Amino acid sequence: MTAARRVAVVTGAGSGLGRGVARTLLTAGWRVALAGRRERQLVEAATVPGAALIVPTDVTSAEEVAALFDHVRREWGRVDLLVNNAGMSGRGGAVDEVSLADWQQVVDTNLTGSFLCAQHAVRIMKEQDPRGGRIINNGSISAHTPRPASVAYTATKHAITGLTKSIALDGREFDIACGQIDIGNAATEMTERFSRGMRQANGTTATEPTFDPQHVADAVLYMASLPLDANVQFLTITATRMPFIGRG
Repeated sequence: MTAARRVAVVTGAGSGLGRGVARTLLTAGWRVALAGRRERQLVEAATVPGAALIVPTDVTSAEEVAALFDHVRREWGRVDLLVNNAGMSGRGGAVDEVSLADWQQVVDTNLTGSFLCAQHAVRIMKEQDPRGGRIINNGSISAHTPRPASVAYTATKHAITGLTKSIALDGREFDIACGQIDIGNAATEMTERFSRGMRQANGTTATEPTFDPQHVADAVLYMASLPLDANVQFLTITATRMPFIGRG
């Protein structure tokens, strides 16, 4: 199937990495459904040539996620790629400092939102002809090694790795591939504070380097462009000098 016929759903597509991924897929000829909470930002993200579908969606809402995939199937008849990108860092804190409400908000967005989107994507991928598809989950460096005071975010990103492995295993017999991209310090709105200094595991504060987020979008495009009999299970992309290897 040519890129011009393939259909992608990208969550968190209105800003940051999701916006870059959606625009890169559009430029490569994919039909892309841009999902996110803020419609105006989704419209701005879609201002590149290509077939874009704007679907305002809160991934924490089971009803809105169901409506997103129903809309895509009505419009284009299939889903070939889901990029589970929507996420939040939440309020920082150790396990004794994070409120239940703050914990639940991060879990609902990062983990349950990814589960809900994957659930609907897999159902469509199993039924469509030709069947199958691919899911790419946005993990994080924190899926491997946490930052200080990040218990909620870190727990969800470790859980995303389990979600990725389970979908990859269960999807095999249905030609559904699932992989994960773990990103360290791409230059987005979320990482602007890194230039002001971040708390390190040894108690110091240090500035951290970032890298061009287009490299993330290009990596996702590579993963998405593989035939379904090949899969990038895990891909880690970081700023070369970021304190990750040897963190702590």
